[in-house]
Amino acid sequence: MNAAIFADVILPLPLPGLFTYQVPQELEEGIAPGKRVIVQFGARKFYTAIVSKVHHDKPDNYEVKQVISVLDAEPVVNPFQFELWNWIASYYLCTPGEIYKAALPSGLKLESETIVLPNEEFTDDSLLNSKETSLLELLWNHKSLSIQDIIRLSGRKDAAVTVKQLLDKKAAVVEEKLRSGYKPKFETYIKLADTWDNEEKLQQLLDTMKRSPRQIDVIARYVELSDLFINNPPKEVNKTKLLKDIPSGDTALKALIKKKIFLSDEKQTGRLDFSESESLSRSPLNHPQEEAFKEIQAGFENKEVVLLDGVTSSGKTEIYIHLIEEQLEKDKQVLYLLPEIALTTQIINRLKGAFGNKVGIYHSKFNDAERVETWKNLLNPSENNSYKVILGVRSSVFLPFSNLGLIIVDEEHENSYKQFDPAPRYNARDTAIVMARIHGARVLLGTATPSIESYFNAQAGKYGLVKLSERYQNIQLPEILIADILQARKRRQMKSMFTPLLLDSITETLQNKEQVILFQNRRGFSPYLQCPSCGWIPRCKNCDVSLTYHKGINQLVCHYCGYTIHIPEKCGQCGNAELKTMGFGTEKIEEEMAIFFPDAKIARLDTDTTRTRNAYEKIIAGFESGSINILIGTQMVSKGLDFDNVAVVGILNADNLLNFPDFRAFERSYQLMVQVSGRAGRKNKQGKVIIQTTDPKHTIILDVIRNNFTHMFQSQLAERKTFRYPPFYRLIQITLKHKTMEILYPASIDLAENLKKTFGGRVVGPQPPLVNKVQNWYLMTILLKIEKESSSAKAKQILLGYIDTLKKTDRYKSLQVQLDVDPM
Repeated sequence: MNAAIFADVILPLPLPGLFTYQVPQELEEGIAPGKRVIVQFGARKFYTAIVSKVHHDKPDNYEVKQVISVLDAEPVVNPFQFELWNWIASYYLCTPGEIYKAALPSGLKLESETIVLPNEEFTDDSLLNSKETSLLELLWNHKSLSIQDIIRLSGRKDAAVTVKQLLDKKAAVVEEKLRSGYKPKFETYIKLADTWDNEEKLQQLLDTMKRSPRQIDVIARYVELSDLFINNPPKEVNKTKLLKDIPSGDTALKALIKKKIFLSDEKQTGRLDFSESESLSRSPLNHPQEEAFKEIQAGFENKEVVLLDGVTSSGKTEIYIHLIEEQLEKDKQVLYLLPEIALTTQIINRLKGAFGNKVGIYHSKFNDAERVETWKNLLNPSENNSYKVILGVRSSVFLPFSNLGLIIVDEEHENSYKQFDPAPRYNARDTAIVMARIHGARVLLGTATPSIESYFNAQAGKYGLVKLSERYQNIQLPEILIADILQARKRRQMKSMFTPLLLDSITETLQNKEQVILFQNRRGFSPYLQCPSCGWIPRCKNCDVSLTYHKGINQLVCHYCGYTIHIPEKCGQCGNAELKTMGFGTEKIEEEMAIFFPDAKIARLDTDTTRTRNAYEKIIAGFESGSINILIGTQMVSKGLDFDNVAVVGILNADNLLNFPDFRAFERSYQLMVQVSGRAGRKNKQGKVIIQTTDPKHTIILDVIRNNFTHMFQSQLAERKTFRYPPFYRLIQITLKHKTMEILYPASIDLAENLKKTFGGRVVGPQPPLVNKVQNWYLMTILLKIEKESSSAKAKQILLGYIDTLKKTDRYKSLQVQLDVDPM
């Protein structure tokens, strides 16, 4: 008798470790690591788990349940991914289930939903009231219904309460049904019946149909699309294409199918576009680019990672394209990471022009079915229709690559590469470096403003360093001018939030038929409303923040939890009927620009205007084509977008960036201002950047004006060494959450005191964060600083031990603890 087989599986739950199930004999042949299986967890819940390991070791500390079914013929997760998942779980202190939930597209995760059925053994109707009786009758009519269906069909919002009463009285029972998120796409294809497959017979048929002109139109179109008498066999004809531009064509086609002249066939088709795209002419590398390209190649000979430090508009993308081409010639895959979905709009055209349908895109604005198909395409590549290059945002590091040669991390300094919530709180840039090591691939980090950590690693010799100091086609770096807001206010020259220098420059630019970008790192109309009499500010009822005014929807909105209210008619404290808008966001700038420049076409690029997949493309395409004169935006406008006709860039409030209470504030301010400035200028004409500030002598602003990255880097490095921050120390931020401060505060004190017993002065806190209440959860944070040369793995183990001890205390069982390794 063969020994029993067991499978260790990953469940999509935030629980530590793996769970072991026995594999029934009939499923033994089909089970393998990386395949999805259905398992029961708890009394009634069913989940799609992923097999991590198959073995013969029966657990001896609990009763083992059986695997219910195996979903896949082939694994959906490969060994490279498992190795990466294990590293992420260990390094970022998260569970395998959290990684599984983040990694797989929703369509590959079946979900359990509650189904209600009438209980056939229930006979005593006298126990039921009228509501319960009508609901039970509904169940008998439909045999089984989900809770959502019961609410919809009964038209009663309280139906769930009645269902609970039916369950209590044993008149109904529940079961769990697994619901799949992914549905294959089917399309109808039309074929001419064999009876009419020669010209003579078809002509005879058409002669009999003179009273049916629409049917003749459909047949004629079919002959044209199928190359009926040219190809043998003829091409397949898609029903949608066949009926395009034929009025009442659907009715005519149905009649032809009924007469058995046409046959129809449903075929499963992919959502991915593998049509040939137009090949664009390639620009040859100029001398500085060619030199940088060769240096990168040489760097890859003995370094896993090379940092390309190239000024804005130096032509880094063209170097990337040459490096990708090199990998494709070796039949290798390439992952091209970008920090923002907006950037894919521009770069995809260049990549498609160079590599055609070998390029795929992967990000959250694509629907889930498309992401599933991209995943499957990488798992099972075909000779003709397989992606070799993936252009994507941070979640692309989870894709099932099997032959990876190169990862390009563009704009490597961007904090958008860091996942904040929920776990895993990974940094895609750092994860990409580990991923490349697993695959034996290379990583190119590209940026005009390197992160301090990456530049430090390059200076220390851990990474290769290549500099590209000339802008492409000798475009000059922009002239940077300071507009002193305090001086303008003293002289009463400010018009709304604009200095005379900025307004005059915009006027001149528009007269020259050139374009303007205005940057403000706040969305909405106004950061908050305030009563001028008593200072009262409307605040979120769930979070410790003021509500932001959005004029377009005429509501106050919380940017943390989404809570919204209508504009108060009067002050909530003193009753004053007048509330004033304070500060300004992108929405207000857009409105003011329309007043100052009524003939200009103005657009806004922020998360409010780009909620749909095509919104990015429309705005960027409009600006590229010149149909938009002024583009107003948040950080999105700073990230690598490339426009030919931008003469002026305005940074409306540099002080907001500089005065943020964070050890990275100066570094980020420098990066943002330099990156935004890089959008200005074109061939044969120098661009202009205007920075509005109340502190023109600020060291970071002076570094931006002088383009002096070295000074910024050295001064920040000295501060970080003194105050024990990266790159000299690793940080772990511990956030404790509870619904009541009476439990949260002593818990945070207890944890901090225990940590200080081991780590001493490396522990900072506990202290409330800047926003200390979010979605009705109170927050306290503790920061743990670990020397770079110390064992962070050991420190993490000690930390987890202290947290485990704390949560075992009865009083703190409901406490939530979040760990963020390398917080941004």
